[in-house]
Amino acid sequence: MQSLTRSITSWGAVSIIFLSGAVSLSEQVYANSTVAPQAKFSVSRTVTAAAAVAALKPAAAPVLKLESVPQVATKSEKDLRAVLKFDTVRWAGKPVQTLDESSRILLAKAAAEKVGLREVGLSFQDVYGVIEAETSWIPRTGSSKDGTPNLGLAQFEPRTARGLGVTDPSDPVQAVIGAAMYMKEGARWASKKVAALNLPPEQHAQKVREGVSVYYNLSIKGRNKWDGLNADQLPVETQRHIQNARMGAAEAAQLARQLKV
Repeated sequence: MQSLTRSITSWGAVSIIFLSGAVSLSEQVYANSTVAPQAKFSVSRTVTAAAAVAALKPAAAPVLKLESVPQVATKSEKDLRAVLKFDTVRWAGKPVQTLDESSRILLAKAAAEKVGLREVGLSFQDVYGVIEAETSWIPRTGSSKDGTPNLGLAQFEPRTARGLGVTDPSDPVQAVIGAAMYMKEGARWASKKVAALNLPPEQHAQKVREGVSVYYNLSIKGRNKWDGLNADQLPVETQRHIQNARMGAAEAAQLARQLKV
C-alpha cells in the first residue's frame, strides 16, 4: 500500500491539506481530539475570494456546518451507495470526485459494523484513519516500489483486492469495506505479536493499532520485522502511515461529533 504524508480536512467550502504529526492514540484521544496540524497547501474548490480568505484566517477557528445526515438502515452496499454524497476537488491539476465528510463517516461506520471490528478492539475511527493515511480520501492509482499498482481509496494491490473479494477497488464502498476486512486481519496478527509484552490494556490497544498500519503498509517480509517496540526502525513511509492513521482517527471522532453523524 502506498502511504502519504498528507491528510485532507475540509473546513466549510475549502479543503486544506495538512502535514500529519505524531499523536498518542487512545480512546481518550478519540473523545478529546486536540490535533492542531500545520497547513501545507490547499486543494482548490470553487469559492468566492472573501470566503476563501475568511476560511484561511489563522486566528479564526474553523466551523463545520451541521447538516441532517441520513442514517443507513441496512448493511447492503446498494442502500449504502444510495446515501453517499460527493464533492469535487482538484488533485494533481484535475477535478476529482471524493466523498463528502458526512459520507466518509457513514461509510467508515458501516464498514466497521459490517466487518465486526469491535471484536478486535477497533472502530470506525480506525477505518477512517487508515483511508486517510492511504489516500486522504482522494481515489487514485499509485504503485508499490516494485511497480505493482495500488488502486482506489484503500490502495489495494490487485492480488490483495481479489483475496478480500473486492472486485472493483475504485468503488468506494467495496474499497472501504475491504480495508476494514484487511484491518481486522492486521489487528489479529498484531495482537499476537505484542501479546508477550504484557502491556496494560490502553498500551496494548495502541500497539495493535500501530501493528495494523504495519500490516497494511508492508510486505510479509517487512511486517515480520516489527516486534511492537521497534517502530522507529521501520521504513519512514510506515512510520508516517502510523502517524497519519492516528491523526485521521482523531479527526474522525471530531467530525462525527461536529456533523452529528
